[in-house]
Amino acid sequence: MEIKETPLKDCYIIEPTVFEDDRGYFFEKYNEKKFEELTGMNGHFVQDNISKSSYGVLRGLHLQKGEYSQAKLVSCLEGKVWDVAVDLREDSPTFGKCFGIELTAENKTQMYIPRGFGHGFSVLSETAVFSYKCDNFYNKESEGSVKFNDPDLMIDWKIDEKDMILSEKDLNAPSFKDKNF
Repeated sequence: MEIKETPLKDCYIIEPTVFEDDRGYFFEKYNEKKFEELTGMNGHFVQDNISKSSYGVLRGLHLQKGEYSQAKLVSCLEGKVWDVAVDLREDSPTFGKCFGIELTAENKTQMYIPRGFGHGFSVLSETAVFSYKCDNFYNKESEGSVKFNDPDLMIDWKIDEKDMILSEKDLNAPSFKDKNF
């Protein structure tokens, strides 16, 4: 397992060591001890979520606020997505900065997104199955969001806006300047 820093403070890319032969492949998807040794951060997760979406679906930018804030370890189990993290921690040197990476079933890459970040992804393949490991339990009253196409963030979702499929919640999310985080 290799852990790489991103341009965002405390946000990491995790690339597993994959063992392949004529039977298929094997890799260790997550190891709490190794993660904590390599990052110095707590990597204890309490909830796993899975979503399945079709091409053009954009989910985000979402977060949990306050005591229900969540760190996430995300990966794509089937298909291909463009995954985006936004640092929403006002005291962070990378506040308001974004980072995106392609996560696929083939590359098996994961991204660790710390508490205080917004997160979203767009589906680039016909379908995608996406996995989120969360270090805190979901709480509806603690939801926050930021508009997916906010001009202050200028996120390239890698699909045309005319092809995007969004929920009402995401279409009506507040702007970055509204600080709904």
